[in-house]
Amino acid sequence: MLVVEVNGYTIEPGANLRAANLEGANLAGANLAGASLNGANLNRAFLEGLILEGANLKDANLKGATLQGAILKGANLRAANLEGANLAGANLAGANLNGANLFLTESVSANLNGANLCLAVFGYGLLKWAQFERAQLRGTKFFCADLEGANLKGADLFGANLFGANLAGANLSKVEVDKETEWPLGFDPEAAGVIID
Repeated sequence: MLVVEVNGYTIEPGANLRAANLEGANLAGANLAGASLNGANLNRAFLEGLILEGANLKDANLKGATLQGAILKGANLRAANLEGANLAGANLAGANLNGANLFLTESVSANLNGANLCLAVFGYGLLKWAQFERAQLRGTKFFCADLEGANLKGADLFGANLFGANLAGANLSKVEVDKETEWPLGFDPEAAGVIID
């Protein structure tokens, strides 16, 4: 197993990087599975293909970070700042992104199946072909986001805001919503297979 040092921090699985300053660091392809990165600063870091499976990134700053193809399965990203991050092709299946800031993110083809995205903000995000099957999206804000071809099958969208979102070709079968869910003008959720509780 390759262990590297970056900015004086040891980069390895299970590493304790709590509140570490890794701003602009290049950690592409490294393995930080199960690592503790609570409150870490990864602003504008290059994290392409980084393995963060089961890692704790609660309150971490990932603003403008490149996470293309990164593996974040089951990671804790609660209240993390991912504004403007590139998550294209990233695997976030089962991750906790409750309250995360994903404003202006690019998440084309990202896997968010079964993820907890309650109260997250995806405003103006590029989410084409992203996978949200069975995801928890209660109160999530997708306003003006591009969800073209996204898979939201079986997702929980109670109280979500999709106002102005592009839902062309999106799979919304068995999606559960309530009367508080906001849809784009002219969109017919019942015709799209949405279950209104």
